[in-house]
Amino acid sequence: MRHCLLIVFALLVQGCSSLLFYPDRYLPFTPERAKLEYRDISLVAADGTRLHAWWLPAKAGVPVKGTVLHLHGNGGNVASHLGGSWWLPAEGYQVLLLDYRGYGRSEGSPSLPAVYQDVDAAFAWLEQSPDVQGKPMVLLGQSLGGALAVHYLAEHPTQRGNLKALVLDGVPASYREVARYTLDNSWLTWPLQVPLSWLVPDGDSAIRAIGKLQGLPMLIYHSLDDPTVPLSNGVRLYQAAPPPRAFQPVRGGHVQTFADPVWRKVMLRYLDDPRGFVGLRRLVEVPNTESPQ
Repeated sequence: MRHCLLIVFALLVQGCSSLLFYPDRYLPFTPERAKLEYRDISLVAADGTRLHAWWLPAKAGVPVKGTVLHLHGNGGNVASHLGGSWWLPAEGYQVLLLDYRGYGRSEGSPSLPAVYQDVDAAFAWLEQSPDVQGKPMVLLGQSLGGALAVHYLAEHPTQRGNLKALVLDGVPASYREVARYTLDNSWLTWPLQVPLSWLVPDGDSAIRAIGKLQGLPMLIYHSLDDPTVPLSNGVRLYQAAPPPRAFQPVRGGHVQTFADPVWRKVMLRYLDDPRGFVGLRRLVEVPNTESPQ
């Protein structure tokens, strides 16, 4: 109830892109908690805003297969989203996990279009990092991070051309429609769902840009059980995306995909050959519950 009241108040008072972001300044732990090597990275956006990121090198002794830029969702910070990419270094993928402005140790306050400068700063850092040169680069976008990635890449063909693949997980097709869905789930906001949702900016939504990502292989995950961003969002993005693309329905909560080793394996197999990937029938059919004895 309190959360719904806050949503209504924020929509009425602001009605702007800052409603899409729910940052947390507090970092409760570092990747050391997961026994991962890491470095704190400092980046600077075009407007001078200083940003923080974590660099996770590939596990010692494991050949480097490539680099993953991880753009996380709209709440928390890098610590709360480490679950999306902690497993990649052991598989040979080094990771840059970025905090947008206003999140964690990054300066500033998040809003559109300013946050695209943060994504731009991450790409600039990767382009200059010796550890990245000569290796394939992949972008992993979860929830809001995926929507930001789609819009950004549609407007930046050079960066798009540097990617081997784009992996999306639980991404909203339309900011406005997800806001309406959230408002519809409470008796307090249900009568106002349509007028309030129109206060949420929708011009940068992924569904408006994904058709421009010609030639970029995409793997789109979405949970059948997602309580935050309904499955229809992933289906619509898949239908609007140009080939080559693959759609993988999963189970579980919002962006909890990689808590399941099955879907981690699917992504790894996909990255082996994004353009030739046709799905892993055996893995897709693995049941999500134990078989009855």
